[in-house]
Order: sequence, then C-alpha cells, then structure tokens
Amino acid sequence: MALRLMIRAGALAAAMAGGAPALANGVAGDYLAGRQASFSGDFKAAAKYYGRAIQFDRTKPELLERALLANISLGNIEHAANLADVLISNGHRSQLAFMAMVARDAKAENFEAVLSAIAEKRGLGPLADGLGKAWAQLGSGDMSAAIVSFDEVGKVQGLGPFSVYHKALAFASVGDFESAETLFANESPGGMGLTRRGVMARAEILSQLDRNDEAVALLDTAFGQDLDPGLQSMRAALEAEESLTFTHVPSARDGLAEVFFTLGSALATENNSDLTLVYSRMAEYLRADHVDAILLSAELLDKMEQYDLAVETYARVPSESSAFHAAEMGRAEALRAQDNLEGAAEVLRALSESHPDLPVVHSAYADLMRQMEKFDEAIAGYTRALERFSEITERQWFLYYARGICNERSDNWDAAEADFRKALELSPEQPNVLNYLGYSLVEKKIKLEEALDMIERAVAAQPNSGYIVDSLGWVLYRLGRYEEAVEPMERAAALMPIDPIVNDHLGDVYWAVGRKMEAQFMWKRALSFVDWEDAAEEADPERIKRKIEAGLDVVLMEEGAPPLQVANDSN
Repeated sequence: MALRLMIRAGALAAAMAGGAPALANGVAGDYLAGRQASFSGDFKAAAKYYGRAIQFDRTKPELLERALLANISLGNIEHAANLADVLISNGHRSQLAFMAMVARDAKAENFEAVLSAIAEKRGLGPLADGLGKAWAQLGSGDMSAAIVSFDEVGKVQGLGPFSVYHKALAFASVGDFESAETLFANESPGGMGLTRRGVMARAEILSQLDRNDEAVALLDTAFGQDLDPGLQSMRAALEAEESLTFTHVPSARDGLAEVFFTLGSALATENNSDLTLVYSRMAEYLRADHVDAILLSAELLDKMEQYDLAVETYARVPSESSAFHAAEMGRAEALRAQDNLEGAAEVLRALSESHPDLPVVHSAYADLMRQMEKFDEAIAGYTRALERFSEITERQWFLYYARGICNERSDNWDAAEADFRKALELSPEQPNVLNYLGYSLVEKKIKLEEALDMIERAVAAQPNSGYIVDSLGWVLYRLGRYEEAVEPMERAAALMPIDPIVNDHLGDVYWAVGRKMEAQFMWKRALSFVDWEDAAEEADPERIKRKIEAGLDVVLMEEGAPPLQVANDSN
C-alpha cells in the first residue's frame, strides 16, 4: 500500500493543485484525454495522449508520472525509463521513475548502478530494495555480501519467506545445490517453496543432486495427479533418470526479475491490480522468457477488462512452452469477453488439435459451443474431455451436468437424464443439477414427486437463488398445489424482479388461485421484460399476450392442455 501511495502521490498532488488549467492550450486537450483514459484503465490511450502532451511540455511532473505508469503498464519499460530520466533531471522524485531506471540498469547487468541507486534511496521501493540489493551484489561477484543482505531481509517482519526462497535460488544459481536444498528442506510451513514455481525449482535442485526419486515424491506430494503439461514433462524426465538443468533463476538479472514476480504474485491476492501489473511488467522486461510473469500480466489485464492487451499478452507465450495451453485458453477467454466468440472458437479449436490429450482444452471448447448454442459440437467436446480422464471422480460432475444441458436442449431427453443422474451420482447434492433435472421433469410432467424432492433439496442448499425458488413454486403449480405455490413464487419474483419467466410463472399461479387482476399485472410485467429478439421459449411473448387478452384457462383450452385442477388432499 505504501508503494502504491508513493506511485500516485506526485500525479494526484499536481492535479489537486490545479495542474490541468495551467497547461498550455496545445496540451490541455491531450492531458484531459489522457487523464480520462487513465481513470478508465485504457493504458494505450493514456500513453498516446500523455505522450503527445509531453511533446509540448516536458516540465510538468504530472504528465511525466502518468505517462510513466501508462507505459510500464503496457510493458514499454525502455520508454518509461527515458521518461524517468526527464522527470528526475527536472528535480522531481518518483518511485515509479526510480524503478524504471533501476530495471534498465539491471537489464544491462550494470549491477554497480543498481547498488548505487538502492544506497541513495533511488531503488525499487521498501518491499523490494533488500532483495534487489542482494541479487545485485551477487551479480557484482560478491556472494558473501549477497548472503548477508538476504539474511537482513529475513529480519523484516513478513519478508522471511521471501528471504529464504531467494537465498536458496541464489545458491542454486551459482551451483551450490546442497546449500539451496538445505534451505528448502528447513523452510517453515507456508513458505514460498510450496508454490508451484518453488516446488519446480526445488525439483530441479534435487535432480542436480542426483536425487530424482525425492524430486518425484515432492511433485506427487505437492500436486497429486493434477499435473499440467509442464509438471507432467518434469515428472517423466525425473522418472527416466534424466538430470534436470536448473532453469528457474540461472543469473543475477533473472534473480531481480524473480524479485518483481514473487512480490507481484503476493500482491495479486490483495486486489492491487495496478501495482501488481507494474511488478509483473518489470519481471517480463528483465526476463523475456518468464512465462509465469507474462501469464500474470495477461490475467491482470483480463481482470481490468483491458481485453485487447490481454489477448496480445497471452499471445506472447511461445507454442513450445509447457504453459502454451494455459495462455491460449486465457486468450480465448479474453476474446470471449469481447464477444468475439468466433475468434475464441478458432483459438480453442486449434488448441484441441495441438493438445488433444488435455481434458480441460476440450471442456473449454465445449463450454464455448454451449454458449453459442452449438449443442452437437458441445456434446462431442464434453465427451472427448470425459474420455481423456483415466478415472472418473466427483470432480467431473460438472462435465456430465453441462453435457446433460446440451442433450436436453437438443431434445435428446434420455441422454440428458442419464447425464444429470450421473452428475448426481458423482456429487449427490449439487443444487444446480437437482434444480435442472427437477425442473425438466416438471416441464415434461413426469416423475413430479421425485422432481419436488429434488427441487426442495436444491432450495435448502441455495435458498436465495431465484431460479431454484422459482422451480419450487412451479413444481407445486404443476402438481396442482396452487396455494402452496404462491409463497415460493412470490419469493422468486422478489429475488428476480425483472425476470420475464419468473413474473410469467407468478401470473399463472395467481390466476390458478383466483387472483386474476394480480395475474394480469404480472403477465404485463413479464411482457415488459421479454427480449423480443431473443425470447426464451418459456417466456413466449405471444402466449403471454394471449393470456392477458383471454386468460389462462382459454389459452390452456386452445393448446389442448388439461384445465387447471386443484390437487387432491392425497397429493
């Protein structure tokens, strides 16, 4: 939080002091456009407009500070460092500027300049300076001083796990794998050696010590059977008695990149997306092949709804990377968020061909096909996903549920019911499955008592779900228990006041209990909420209009349906 405040301080202070009106006429429009782009998180536009404004006036700190942040967020660190030179030469202090300048020196492996900057309080900020100093000392050839610096970081409250992790990586980077493994082995619970990246680094270290069996056991303990392609490849190599090269931090410059990445990863859980992106972009800059940093940046941009930038960033992960499938799935999701469904489908279709053995790829493609209402393709995708599991467990319940929905929408009820029941066999009390199957049985007017039991269980699990509560009211209506149906239907309408189906259902229930004026009102409400271009079958606007004109009894008679009939007491 302290660094975030420092990053913002210069720009906000200048803005509150009336910086914008003081700008020259040729600058004001670009400044205001850039400022608006900053507020909306549009980094490309912000960099463009602030850059144009700076061409007219290179003395305004608020322009330079905002341009710095925009360019770092875009990953343009070299340009940001050039802006930092101007800002600092003008006599201003800026944490962002210092970070960009230090990153540039670290990229050039000018570690003496990095150490000087940190010593003069022009470094990476309070969170990163200690670790950055240690890695720069190692890069300068002074391992003894680096170890002392790592230990000093460990004395700072909350930074102990970072100290141990980076010290171990530092030992490994110079080939002292025994010392590195000793640190990992003695690490306190909850340390960074238990992260995915930490476990993989330690597995490489164990392999360098000819302890492949222990490395395999480490992977199995940490991840079980849930191995992504990178972990699968590592485990296979270990079992084949191959000696794994230590790749995680082979140099001091890579160590500095790891400082930014590990701190950024820690911040990612604290809803500081803008600051976390600064750290992940710095890590990318210092180490172009840091795929985890690239993925973190892309995920942050996706979260910030900067989908174009997310798509571009995901696309930077090379096809030979073990994380390529994760990047492509992220890219497809970002395209999907932009409503570019065909583009997302193209990405996932190609991925299913290049990575045919990964169930998650086929299920992601099937999910997209289901969204696009291409149910036959979705069914085939879910089937391919299920076929690729060596064992079907509780975790696969959703695939059966989703395939069941597609079968139901394709009018293949027998297959749909089988899928829903398989999902419930795997996870018996899943409320969405109970509701979907129960509601479908109600609509088909079969097994109504079983349907009621399912939906009551679903409501018990999710009492505030309007869809599920609506199902309860509707099954009671279908059973002829009209008075009992009123309360849940009214509750569903309160939970989902603008849903046309729920309002339509409540109108039917009111009509069934003789509250005909209220029924007319609810049908009119339902009609007002119908999307006429994409009306759901159950919220058929023409049918609703007919009920308003003639009443439910006439509509049922015209449809050849049985008239309303109150259930016997035995029901």
